[in-house]
Amino acid sequence: MNGEEKNSPVVVTGEEKERNTDVTKCPSCGANMVFSAEKGDLECPYCGTLSEIARKESRELSFANLMNSGGGWSSETHVFRCENCGARQVMGIGEIATKCAFCGTTNVVKTEEIPGLKPNAVVPFSVTIEQAIEKVKAWAKKKLFAPRKFKKEVSPKNVNGVYNPAFTFDTLTRSTYCGTLGKYYYETRTVNGKTERVRKIRYFTISGMHDSSFDDILVQASTAISQKDIDKMQPFSTDESCEYNQDYLNGFTASQYERNGMECWETAKERIDASVKRQILARYVYDVVASLSVATSYDNTTYKYVLLPVYVGHCKWNKKNYNFYVNGRNGKVVGKTPISPWRVLVAVLLGVAVVAGIIALAYFLE
Repeated sequence: MNGEEKNSPVVVTGEEKERNTDVTKCPSCGANMVFSAEKGDLECPYCGTLSEIARKESRELSFANLMNSGGGWSSETHVFRCENCGARQVMGIGEIATKCAFCGTTNVVKTEEIPGLKPNAVVPFSVTIEQAIEKVKAWAKKKLFAPRKFKKEVSPKNVNGVYNPAFTFDTLTRSTYCGTLGKYYYETRTVNGKTERVRKIRYFTISGMHDSSFDDILVQASTAISQKDIDKMQPFSTDESCEYNQDYLNGFTASQYERNGMECWETAKERIDASVKRQILARYVYDVVASLSVATSYDNTTYKYVLLPVYVGHCKWNKKNYNFYVNGRNGKVVGKTPISPWRVLVAVLLGVAVVAGIIALAYFLE
């Protein structure tokens, strides 16, 4: 900008966009426009011109479509691979990856890999990169065992907005079950002149039918971020996802999926089955599960292949990087920070002192 002030923002409708190799050009200055998390539309980073994105609500797709799905994303995207960490980034045809969004290295090369299945839904970023950085700073300062100097000087580095691939599933379940549960009861008996209570278990059998419904069971499709971290960042408001539009990727990258829809469905079924068992057991009063057999059928199953907004970055401490992830929708932060051995030692000593105090108090009261 060379110190010049931005022009007053100009709003351009979707029909007035000028496109070149799938990159939206600013009609005022010709620069590439980027998606603005703050405004929810495309914005020129140089003159401030705004371009509206035609929003449509995403829709569920039939499970049969998942089994027969092919690619379809190669016409508007290409893949870059990081030679350092192996991460694969999907970018628009007109964009080039200059560094890895995950490790920050510039050792990134374009590949001949096919991007794969085209997403049908996207949850747009609504948290700005500046807001994400502030969220990370606040999160780090609350970490109990992190070194004091680290919390005071925490400085997020290499923060990038990356769309993470995932599948969500809706389904209706009908389960037939049978099993044996146990309930504790106590008997009093005298042994060698001493009276003692003996705990025993009274078993009973259960069986029946159980119907349930599941909405937006989310399964991570990339190994770049673990399922555990994705779960910690939830919710992603996938019920508010928009129909996929290449405009949302302008200025961002997307991770390539490494687990296809059928693999993710198998994981979703494991999570659904575990939930069904919990729901069944919640119908009974018991202390012990001796056995439980559940056979579940699935009906009206639908899915979305959705891109989730995540900021990726790291904090450096003693020449070591500590990665973090920020939900680009709600600002939740997950990740790791350095640990101060002294803080851990003090916590352990305090815990020992508390336990010792409780024991001493119990002895004194006897």
